[in-house]
Amino acid sequence: MATKNNRRLSIINYQLIVKEFRHIFRDTRSMLILLAMPVVQIILFGFAITNEVKNAQVAVFDPSKDAATTRLTERIHASRHFDVVWHLSSAAEAGEVFKEGRVNLVVVFSENFGENIWRTGEATVQLIADATDPNQAVTLTGYASSIIADYRQELLAERSIPIRVKAQVNMLYNPQLQGAYNFVPGVMGMILILICAMMTAISVVREKETGTMDVLLVSPVKPLALIFSKLVPYFALSVVNLITILLLSVYVLNVPVSGSLLGLTALSLLYIFVSLALGMLISTLVATQVAAMLASSMALMLPVMLLSGMMFPTENMPAILQWLSSIVPARWYIAGVKKLMIEGLPIASSLKEIAILSLMAVALMTASFRKLKNEH
Repeated sequence: MATKNNRRLSIINYQLIVKEFRHIFRDTRSMLILLAMPVVQIILFGFAITNEVKNAQVAVFDPSKDAATTRLTERIHASRHFDVVWHLSSAAEAGEVFKEGRVNLVVVFSENFGENIWRTGEATVQLIADATDPNQAVTLTGYASSIIADYRQELLAERSIPIRVKAQVNMLYNPQLQGAYNFVPGVMGMILILICAMMTAISVVREKETGTMDVLLVSPVKPLALIFSKLVPYFALSVVNLITILLLSVYVLNVPVSGSLLGLTALSLLYIFVSLALGMLISTLVATQVAAMLASSMALMLPVMLLSGMMFPTENMPAILQWLSSIVPARWYIAGVKKLMIEGLPIASSLKEIAILSLMAVALMTASFRKLKNEH
């Protein structure tokens, strides 16, 4: 019996357990994965993954400017879902504020709104939404229609006459509310950055593991020439991927290029270069192909999916996550693709996105160059 008990106790070796704890505490990366990663994931998933829309930017065109329209506008602004930030001087300005990306919804009151309510019992409110994101557009118009319906019930309580306030919904850019119009730009952004970064990072790290990178670093070849020699082949292959994606989007998914094809191509080529530069930077920071694959896939996939506006509007996120989303290249590429491909705008409308991606390209290339130069 004593021998059996000793065998059972020997299964649990406390010295080995203590040793394993010490190894874990000494490894900073393991501690980050075990303790910090769950915190980051619960914050990202808790705040980013939501279908609720908050503080959506609203513009109002009110030709009547009477007590009824003022009251209804205040109700819309008081809602946690909306923030009235623009008052239009004409109905024609609605298209302009959408093109400039200032608002998500435009509320247009009919002329003599208040007078029509009291005289005929009927009035009309037009709700114009940007349907490049059909889910968000439906949600916004639903919120606004609910506010209008509540306002009508209040009027019925005040007056004994029948009152009808009709909400007319108009979906811009995607009147059929096709989901492809929303996910195609997002999928383009995710596919290009994952493939480009992964291909570049793994190829460079492979040479590190085989020792050929050390030979290149001690050769007369300059680090900048070495970087471009790695980027050019994968840039050419990525262009083929871009052409394939665009052809499938147009002819299979029926998502037309409504705006400038030249602008879309230029923006996409710039984004490919940014993605390749990011992969090059990753390759200078890791030592194995497994680490390069994990860094270029898992570490990029979550930010692209959650913080780029691909699936969830960035406007709904806390300020700190909105700031983090601004350093995700896919956010600016997806925004530019929606303008050029879906909304049918000229290339001038995407100058902001092009400028930001250009700065990112310069920053990533500079960081990669300095890292390789230090190893030279």
